[in-house]
Amino acid sequence: MTNFDLDALTPVHNPSASRFEINLGDDQFAVVEYDLRGQTLTIHHTGVPSAFENQGIAGLMTKAALEWAKAEGYKVIPICSYTRAYMMRHPDA
Repeated sequence: MTNFDLDALTPVHNPSASRFEINLGDDQFAVVEYDLRGQTLTIHHTGVPSAFENQGIAGLMTKAALEWAKAEGYKVIPICSYTRAYMMRHPDA
Protein backbone atom coordinates (compact mmCIF):
# COMPACT_ATOMS: atom_id res chain seq x y z
CA MET A 1 0.00 0.00 0.00
CA THR A 2 1.24 3.47 -0.92
CA ASN A 3 0.38 6.31 1.45
CA PHE A 4 -0.48 9.82 0.32
CA ASP A 5 -1.10 13.08 2.10
CA LEU A 6 -4.68 13.79 1.02
CA ASP A 7 -4.01 17.53 1.24
CA ALA A 8 -1.39 17.11 -1.48
CA LEU A 9 -3.85 15.45 -3.89
CA THR A 10 -6.08 17.52 -6.14
CA PRO A 11 -8.84 15.98 -8.22
CA VAL A 12 -8.76 17.23 -11.81
CA HIS A 13 -11.92 17.51 -13.88
CA ASN A 14 -11.36 15.95 -17.30
CA PRO A 15 -14.59 16.75 -19.16
CA SER A 16 -13.37 15.24 -22.44
CA ALA A 17 -13.13 11.86 -20.65
CA SER A 18 -16.28 12.52 -18.53
CA ARG A 19 -14.44 11.99 -15.28
CA PHE A 20 -12.67 13.44 -12.30
CA GLU A 21 -9.23 11.96 -11.82
CA ILE A 22 -6.14 11.96 -9.67
CA ASN A 23 -2.87 10.88 -11.25
CA LEU A 24 -1.23 8.55 -8.72
CA GLY A 25 1.92 8.04 -10.79
CA ASP A 26 3.13 5.11 -12.86
CA ASP A 27 0.14 5.57 -15.21
CA GLN A 28 -2.32 4.80 -12.41
CA PHE A 29 -5.39 6.95 -11.90
CA ALA A 30 -8.17 7.15 -9.37
CA VAL A 31 -11.38 8.15 -11.14
CA VAL A 32 -15.00 9.17 -10.75
CA GLU A 33 -16.68 8.56 -14.11
CA TYR A 34 -19.96 10.16 -15.13
CA ASP A 35 -22.39 10.83 -17.94
CA LEU A 36 -23.87 14.29 -18.39
CA ARG A 37 -27.18 14.66 -20.19
CA GLY A 38 -28.86 18.02 -20.00
CA GLN A 39 -28.99 18.98 -16.33
CA THR A 40 -28.52 15.41 -15.06
CA LEU A 41 -25.15 14.07 -13.97
CA THR A 42 -25.12 10.29 -13.60
CA ILE A 43 -22.12 9.02 -11.64
CA HIS A 44 -21.59 5.41 -12.63
CA HIS A 45 -18.14 4.44 -11.36
CA THR A 46 -15.58 5.32 -8.70
CA GLY A 47 -12.28 3.50 -8.98
CA VAL A 48 -9.09 3.58 -6.97
CA PRO A 49 -6.20 1.18 -7.72
CA SER A 50 -6.01 -1.44 -4.97
CA ALA A 51 -2.60 -0.26 -3.73
CA PHE A 52 -4.20 3.12 -2.91
CA GLU A 53 -7.52 2.00 -1.37
CA ASN A 54 -8.75 2.99 2.09
CA GLN A 55 -6.87 6.28 2.20
CA GLY A 56 -9.75 8.66 1.49
CA ILE A 57 -8.94 9.18 -2.19
CA ALA A 58 -12.37 8.06 -3.42
CA GLY A 59 -14.06 10.41 -0.96
CA LEU A 60 -11.86 13.30 -2.03
CA MET A 61 -12.78 12.77 -5.69
CA THR A 62 -16.46 12.20 -4.97
CA LYS A 63 -16.62 15.40 -2.95
CA ALA A 64 -15.04 17.34 -5.84
CA ALA A 65 -17.46 15.86 -8.37
CA LEU A 66 -20.49 16.63 -6.20
CA GLU A 67 -19.32 20.17 -5.47
CA TRP A 68 -18.89 20.76 -9.20
CA ALA A 69 -22.35 19.34 -9.94
CA LYS A 70 -23.92 21.52 -7.26
CA ALA A 71 -22.15 24.65 -8.54
CA GLU A 72 -23.40 23.89 -12.07
CA GLY A 73 -26.95 23.19 -10.87
CA TYR A 74 -26.96 19.56 -12.00
CA LYS A 75 -29.19 16.87 -10.54
CA VAL A 76 -27.02 13.91 -9.49
CA ILE A 77 -28.05 10.30 -10.01
CA PRO A 78 -25.63 8.02 -8.12
CA ILE A 79 -25.56 4.69 -9.96
CA CYS A 80 -22.17 4.03 -8.35
CA SER A 81 -22.62 2.36 -4.95
CA TYR A 82 -19.73 4.34 -3.46
CA THR A 83 -21.24 7.66 -4.54
CA ARG A 84 -24.67 6.60 -3.30
CA ALA A 85 -23.21 5.72 0.13
CA TYR A 86 -21.18 8.96 0.20
CA MET A 87 -24.31 11.00 -0.50
CA MET A 88 -26.17 9.22 2.29
CA ARG A 89 -23.33 9.97 4.75
CA HIS A 90 -23.08 13.60 3.53
CA PRO A 91 -26.67 14.67 2.77
CA ASP A 92 -25.71 18.29 2.09
CA ALA A 93 -23.11 17.27 -0.50
